[in-house]
Amino acid sequence: MNTDDPLVLYGQTFHSRLLLGTARYPSPDVLEAAVRRARPAMLTASLRRQTAAPSDRHDNGFWDLLRRLDVPVLPNTAGCHSVQEVIATAQMARELFETPWIKLELIGDDYTLQPDTLNLVDAASQLIRDGFQVLPYCTEDLVLCQRLVDVGCQAVMPWAAPIGTGRGPVNPYALQLLRERLDVPMLVDAGLGLPSHACQVMEWGYDGVLLNTAVALAQDPVAMAGAFADAVQAGRAAHRAGAMSAQESAQPSTPVLGTPFWHQS
Repeated sequence: MNTDDPLVLYGQTFHSRLLLGTARYPSPDVLEAAVRRARPAMLTASLRRQTAAPSDRHDNGFWDLLRRLDVPVLPNTAGCHSVQEVIATAQMARELFETPWIKLELIGDDYTLQPDTLNLVDAASQLIRDGFQVLPYCTEDLVLCQRLVDVGCQAVMPWAAPIGTGRGPVNPYALQLLRERLDVPMLVDAGLGLPSHACQVMEWGYDGVLLNTAVALAQDPVAMAGAFADAVQAGRAAHRAGAMSAQESAQPSTPVLGTPFWHQS
């Protein structure tokens, strides 16, 4: 935990800059071990994974696991294809998980799972008016992200690549430009496959990353969770340290202080 450089979202301080998904793990035990190794700021959870309230008398192992982990839950609206569906799902998630936080997902294309950029701003605006603290999953489009900020989103979460591909940042120019132009917290969400990908976007100045598939489908999810947590910290530290500027030609790294005595006549 870096107490002198915390992640702050909607005025709330978090001990980590890594957010972790809870789907596709080999078993609940592996998920639990990965979360304990990574110590993320929040865990994302879909309403579809949680069908009963904690007070119900149904077998509710997923809820019990989340409660045992004692990590803040970030419900999402995964699978929603309309603004109306987003609003209804978010309202149910707020009641079930007892939190105003919501990861806004409004899917416009089932093949790429690309966000519906034409209706995303409207969905975000309605949720914010309804008292939600919205973290919108979006593309790296600068105008879209600016509009999301304009309607009240205090953070945005652009993708690096389509969900689950693990390709890493496919448009570095756009992601870096976005980071330079917007003065709000930004977390890269979706498409990261390697810890080096996470380290890179953190070096660019992104405030955090959200991962799921890259950890859940690793051969050793627990070790990979730790590797990503370490990479996020390293990238943030490098950003704060300030990287050297790239040079066009070689530069000597050892200074020449004088002529060696054997070259003297």
